[in-house]
Formats: sequence, structure tokens, C-alpha cells
Amino acid sequence: MEEELLREAGIKPTAARILIMRAMSAADHPLSMAEIGDALETVDKSVISRTLALFRAGGLIHIIQDGSESVRYELCRCSHAGDDEDLHTHFHCECCGRTFCLKDIPVHVPPLPEGFRAHSVNYVISGICPECLR
Repeated sequence: MEEELLREAGIKPTAARILIMRAMSAADHPLSMAEIGDALETVDKSVISRTLALFRAGGLIHIIQDGSESVRYELCRCSHAGDDEDLHTHFHCECCGRTFCLKDIPVHVPPLPEGFRAHSVNYVISGICPECLR
């Protein structure tokens, strides 16, 4: 599965790239580069960084800036890199620092004035998650 997605994006499926994609696919939330590194201790941080840049260029991942100090990465669940219908809202907990996918809340892309073209939309709600509220 991972090899096929990489090939479709024009990316050679190496062992490290497959491992990184599997780690991202197994996660139930967007991951920071440090979290990917923690999950894959045998993969060098520079390899992870280059792979994430390659995945982004190939349209395989979203970059999420959730208000924390680290950028988070999430696999795109779409069929075409240029036509991503998987945009959804994220929630960043100010207490525990976790970021959650709110897949049932789509991102609204407002109409832009003439001459403007959007390349990405990042919609993050900040607050406190149910676990931290307890």
C-alpha cells in the first residue's frame, strides 16, 4: 500500500520512506518531526526531515501549524495530490499540547477577492481537550 502511494506521487519507495509513511498512517493524530523520530529510533533525523519535505512536494502530507512551537505533519487521505478533499479542522489542547483531527468538521475556504489564489488552508481551534477538562 505505502509503496504504491509513493510511486503514484513519483517518489522512490525506500525502506526509510515506507517506515515513515507507516508511522504517520498508524497515528491517530498529526505528528511532529520529533514524534516521528521517537517512533522510528533507527531512522536518522536528517532522513526524516528530507523525507517529509519530499512527501510535501509530492502532495502526500499536510503541514499543520497548531500554535505550538513545532509543525505537525499528517498524511493526505485523498486520491490526487493537487485536489485534496481531505482538509479538516484540527483542535490544539493548550493544556496537554496534543493536536486532534476533527474529521467531521470540514475546513471552509472563503471566497477570495479577484487576483488571490489560495494554496492551503489551516484551521485550528485552540482550547482544552475533554481529558484535560476532567
